[in-house]
Amino acid sequence: MSVTVVGSIAFDAVKTPFGERERMLGGAAVHFALAASFFDEVRVVGPVGDDFGDAELDVLRRRGVDVSDVEHVAGGETFFWAGEYGWDLNSRETLETRLGVFEHFEPKLSLAARESEVLFLANIQPDLQRAVRAQCTGARFAALDSMNLWIEIARESLVQTIGTVDCLVLNDAELRQLTGRPNTLSAAREVLGWGPPGPASIIAKQGEYGAALITSDGYFSLPAFPLETVVDPTGAGDTFAGGFVGYIAAHDSDALDNGLLRRAMAYGTALASFNVEEFGTERVARLTGEEIAERVRELERVTHFNDAPIALRG
Repeated sequence: MSVTVVGSIAFDAVKTPFGERERMLGGAAVHFALAASFFDEVRVVGPVGDDFGDAELDVLRRRGVDVSDVEHVAGGETFFWAGEYGWDLNSRETLETRLGVFEHFEPKLSLAARESEVLFLANIQPDLQRAVRAQCTGARFAALDSMNLWIEIARESLVQTIGTVDCLVLNDAELRQLTGRPNTLSAAREVLGWGPPGPASIIAKQGEYGAALITSDGYFSLPAFPLETVVDPTGAGDTFAGGFVGYIAAHDSDALDNGLLRRAMAYGTALASFNVEEFGTERVARLTGEEIAERVRELERVTHFNDAPIALRG
């Protein structure tokens, strides 16, 4: 099943304790598309300015990503974000944001993009997400990401939009903020109770601690892949989403059960672990399928245990 992703295409400037980049390719749609491209055909919808050229598009093209829906806004500047991470890579300080062409973005989808069977609505204004979802009536699986800003200033619109998708992807703090619930599990249960219609699965991203999947059938959690070297976490959440959604796209959506969702989480986790090993898209852009498969196998090994029966007292 082909995948359409709608979201930001950007340039980032990032500084971490391990180095810095003054200008590198980024944006939610880019990180998602590179990861999802390992599983199926991906179409990217998003705006760029005059400063975005073939060199940047070729990073996506080399992975087979369809960039024909990337909108070039003449005279505009591509969305730009600058940030700095301290030793705690779970938190960052935003130094500068220039929305550029993203400020007045109104997604324009080709017929092929609208007919994709899988849709990912990356972090954009909820009204725009809902408008895109309404155009993609044939999507058999749709997932949505968001952020604290939209929860603060557009919660009602966001809740309406959440009701149109099959899967909600948020970090655990945003999930608690959205619902006012004190912990991740109760917050996810709250959102699941909003339907139908509404999401049948919730992904709670937990940074270096991994991610959790909550459905009506239960709870499943995977830790992040253990790494000794983490250079730049920018885009890790979107890369995880790309691996997760891409894996689902590569399989029959009629078989969308907990087993498939859990395997999709493993691939998302593996891809996110490669993303953080270098800056921006550098590592994922030259990644191979065999490297991903090997890391998934290793993730399975380190998370598996056999319960040896013992006689418990009391």
